[in-house]
Amino acid sequence: MLKRVLQEMLRDKRTLAMMFIAPLLILTLMYFLFQSNNNQTADLAVRNVDSTLIKAIDNDNLKIHHISSDDSAKQLIRDHDYAAVMTQKGNKLTLTLQNSNQTKSSIIKKSLQAGQIKLKTQTSVTALKTQKEAIQKLQQQLAILAKQTGTQAKVQSSLPNQQKTTTKNYSVSTHYIYGDKDTNFFDTFLPVMMGFVVFFFVFLISGIALLRERTTGTLKRLLATPVKRGEIITGYLSGYGIFALIQTLLIVFYSTYVFDIQILGSIWNVLLINVLMAMAALTMGLFISTFAASEFQMMQFIPIVVIPQVFFSGIIPVDQMAGWLQAIGHLMPLYYGANAMSDVVTKGFSITQIWPNLLALLLFATLFLVLNLNAMRRYREV
Repeated sequence: MLKRVLQEMLRDKRTLAMMFIAPLLILTLMYFLFQSNNNQTADLAVRNVDSTLIKAIDNDNLKIHHISSDDSAKQLIRDHDYAAVMTQKGNKLTLTLQNSNQTKSSIIKKSLQAGQIKLKTQTSVTALKTQKEAIQKLQQQLAILAKQTGTQAKVQSSLPNQQKTTTKNYSVSTHYIYGDKDTNFFDTFLPVMMGFVVFFFVFLISGIALLRERTTGTLKRLLATPVKRGEIITGYLSGYGIFALIQTLLIVFYSTYVFDIQILGSIWNVLLINVLMAMAALTMGLFISTFAASEFQMMQFIPIVVIPQVFFSGIIPVDQMAGWLQAIGHLMPLYYGANAMSDVVTKGFSITQIWPNLLALLLFATLFLVLNLNAMRRYREV
């Protein structure tokens, strides 16, 4: 048995390549992804905020934008995609967080806390320094008076006037556009996971189903009939598309009502995005299955085709990756689907704002549909 297994594996060059090379490719990709995203930055817009406080909170992870617009914080965040907007009135600070990215929200809140502590520390240091200088002057005056004759009143009149150093005690009122203070990483990442689950299972089921049709000889017999290639592909897409649609509806409504996910945009846009992702996954799964000789080989395509897409779906900010990694990300259907989902769910974008992502998904589905039609030629013998 051992000899038979070894011989089968050694003859299957594709399986060996997937087993030994694919993990190395994934690890290499992860290395470059995390290397290029060590320092994430958050965009903070400030209006009428004390310059001393702005200087205190400024750091390498915070990009501060000075604004003078009278638009509401919510409108400014939606128009410019700021992570937060901070305004000041007297000693009261109002911080409005987009909260669609927990890391950025955490950077801003920690920077504000650290800035306030820094100001208080600087005030204390200044006060101690002033007191030290006052004591030194007083000691000098006492030393001089000790050599001379004078009254106690003269000594008191010669005491230096100490300047009182104070700092503002800011009170911070925090508001959230998406979620609340208890929102965690899962809540903000759930829209991306919804798209990934739809994409993954539709890709897997459609690919294995067509592969089974081919390995059992059903597809070969079907192609021997006058049925056109376009009719076969359309039939597969329509049939599996119905189940993909049901799966999409189930996942969206389950996530919405069971996990109580907050959707700022339209639920219909969420459904549309997931349907387009399912279509792209369906056509891709059918196409990839043409390169597999068994279900085992079909499973081996997952590390190469599906897993890399997860890294470009929003787990790691694509806009902060190296240029060549961003180029790879733009070749992934899930990149566009995840962006559209996050924009609708966490930012409330309308269909007019997400249409480039929808168009990209449609183009991917069309591309793989054409490739599927061409791939069918290799199986038709009559």
